[in-house]
Amino acid sequence: MSWIVAAVRKIRRAFRPMQEEYRERFSMTLRDWLLYHQRDIVFEKCSWMGVPTLKNPLDAWVYQEIVHEVRPEVIVEIGSAHGGSTLFFAHLLDLVGQGRVVSVDVDRTNYRISHPRITAITGDSADPQVIERVQRECQGQSVLVMQDGGHMKEQVLSDLRAYSGLVTPGSYFIVEDSIVDLFKPGDSLGFAKDGPLAAIEEFLVENPDFVIDAKRERYLLTYNPRGFLRRI
Repeated sequence: MSWIVAAVRKIRRAFRPMQEEYRERFSMTLRDWLLYHQRDIVFEKCSWMGVPTLKNPLDAWVYQEIVHEVRPEVIVEIGSAHGGSTLFFAHLLDLVGQGRVVSVDVDRTNYRISHPRITAITGDSADPQVIERVQRECQGQSVLVMQDGGHMKEQVLSDLRAYSGLVTPGSYFIVEDSIVDLFKPGDSLGFAKDGPLAAIEEFLVENPDFVIDAKRERYLLTYNPRGFLRRI
């Protein structure tokens, strides 16, 4: 008789009315969710320890997996904005028990964090003096690089060329927001010009030492399509 009881319960679940709010949520496509998050969440309602953090939380989960696996001695973050993600990485390194974050940003107007593991370098990531200082901070250490500065193809490609040599074998150069190349201009995500994805494709032709780690996109809702570049 147990199978009869189980069957009845299954039928009841199937016909139980779902609240309209959740019916609408569950009917969203992946595209709908990405636009919703970009339009309504990321700029005003996403934070780490109270600090605005312009990130997709599913990508942030993948970042902690990578940090745990790679255990970099230096994380170079190009583009920090308010500093929420910078603090997030510093806290991950606290948990790992080693490492520093080198934050590179041209504008510190909204940046309002401090942490003993964070070194802030203010300036254009393309400035030779900034590049040289970052190189000194990374010398002789294992390095992971995040690019979340300007998202036009030219700047992303410039950062890839300037900082990819710092990435140690087995570690990553993560290019954020390549999702913009997969959306149309005017829908809150798309750009009118080529962005990070175009830069990634050109960079990979130039650099056979890097490969796309597609398994880092397994949660589907990523801002970084083809943007998890592992150095082999």
